[in-house]
Amino acid sequence: MNTLMSIKNLQKYFPVKKKNFFQVGKDYVKANKDITIDIFEGETLGIVGESGCGKSTFGRTIIQLQRQTGGSTLYYGDTIENFMPSYVQKVYRDLPKTSSDYDQDLNDIEEMESRLSQLSGKEKDALFEKLRLKKIDFDNSYGNTFRLVGGLITHSDLKTVSSTLLSRYDAASKVAKRKRELEFEQQKQEMNADVDEAEIKRITQELEKEQLHLEQVTADLEKLKDPIRGTGKFERYEKYLDNGIDLAALTKRESRILRKDLQIIFQDPYSSLDPRLTVGDIIGEGLLIHKFFKSKKDPGYEEYILDIMEKCGLNAEFLHRYPHQFSGGQRQRIGIARALALKPKFIVCDEAVSALDVSIQSQIINLLQDLRKKHNLTYLFITHDLGVVKYISDRIGVMYFGHLVELASAQDIFTNPKHPYTKQLLNAIPSMDEDDESFWNADEVFEEFEFNYSKDGERDPDWIEVEPNHFVACTLKDRDAYYESREERLNEFITS
Repeated sequence: MNTLMSIKNLQKYFPVKKKNFFQVGKDYVKANKDITIDIFEGETLGIVGESGCGKSTFGRTIIQLQRQTGGSTLYYGDTIENFMPSYVQKVYRDLPKTSSDYDQDLNDIEEMESRLSQLSGKEKDALFEKLRLKKIDFDNSYGNTFRLVGGLITHSDLKTVSSTLLSRYDAASKVAKRKRELEFEQQKQEMNADVDEAEIKRITQELEKEQLHLEQVTADLEKLKDPIRGTGKFERYEKYLDNGIDLAALTKRESRILRKDLQIIFQDPYSSLDPRLTVGDIIGEGLLIHKFFKSKKDPGYEEYILDIMEKCGLNAEFLHRYPHQFSGGQRQRIGIARALALKPKFIVCDEAVSALDVSIQSQIINLLQDLRKKHNLTYLFITHDLGVVKYISDRIGVMYFGHLVELASAQDIFTNPKHPYTKQLLNAIPSMDEDDESFWNADEVFEEFEFNYSKDGERDPDWIEVEPNHFVACTLKDRDAYYESREERLNEFITS
């Protein structure tokens, strides 16, 4: 499966107001702590946990409704080449200054790794945690440099590399702009909006000319690689090249451009709809903001909105009604139609059915399933209802006090849980059978690992694959023996 989003060491902290004027330092509510997970194209990833564990914050943060405090969120629904955000230019410009810093930090990491093998007990655990945090900080500082520059960071003349990369950035930016304009016109055609054929022809001709220039600059860049290609250091960093877009590094304007791809269905179907707008205006607002239609008077505007309403189970006569005239289930359908109107690739469903009664819940869930199949949508489905998440999800992640503690297929979570907290959640499911004793043993002992998680402390430091595609946060009893038995090499600057 193709990865749509790759989240590494995501952190979201909220500052707490000082209790008095003389208080030193700042306190934070750590809503999300070092979450690492990949979300695959076309899947439904369920996120479960008790109230206050950070589920909703996680969903809002990865689509940047709330800016993340640390970590990286890479989006693969588009590519660097097609988007060329401004942070790419900054990385290229700062390349000569960055190089000396990363060398020193990398030496520190390697020195800590060598010391780790000589220690044992509490000293070893303390250094391992320090090393983990050091690697996270290293990725926050230099991750995008490696992802964008690759092996060229080892070149002896980084000023020339920087200059050539900036020239390529200028050429690629022009190509990316033309591609976005062309894609935009093509999407307007799909929506039956007013399309200027002459404008499409002009964009296509300019795109062809600018692509030729880009090919020339790219050839110059490849020549810079020739003297160092094949060396161990070059190959080490070249493999980190990545075409994902770091959502956390985008400007507000760039985030707004991508907003049409990343949508959200809010938890409350009452407060999430503007009471002053009609259903048609609510669904069509995003279409006008992103300029798919010039105005409400465009010939295909109303027709497109009615088509979306029909797909979401809303009657055409609802078009000019207001939110207060609908039930909770109908309002949630309006919220789904609003999210779907921009043809997104990824939708966060934040407790999308929790405020609805059981019969309406089933209708909304079946609707979401049908829309996913028809439009190849990817969902992050956030809920505390284990019955719902089991039905709709392909994989389930379990969150506990800001940490992801277990991740597996929906079937494995319910039939073979490993983490004590997951077992406690499953044991809390009400049963109609008074004699039902099929409870999971939360105190089960495992040979390779143990659990030392707590509400106020950090999670267990190791994130391991206990079975194929089944991951759990734990503390390994013999960390060296476990990692030596792994065939694949550990990522050198990102820990998971």
